[in-house]
Amino acid sequence: MTTSRRLADKKVGKFDKNITRRGSVGQSSSTKKGNNYPVGPIMLGFFVFVVIGSSLVQIIRTATSGGMA
Repeated sequence: MTTSRRLADKKVGKFDKNITRRGSVGQSSSTKKGNNYPVGPIMLGFFVFVVIGSSLVQIIRTATSGGMA
């Protein structure tokens, strides 16, 4: 048996094993538990501060210029 044939048989065997296990995934691995947010609360607060602050500055700028851009 050549090396490439051995590797191919190994990959096919691994694939076949995955096919037979399909659908038997436990509940615990498919649902997330806890509060795992992609960003931390400090970064979220900073983002909200920047967005609200820039909108307030734009409103004040528009109000003081008389609404003409």
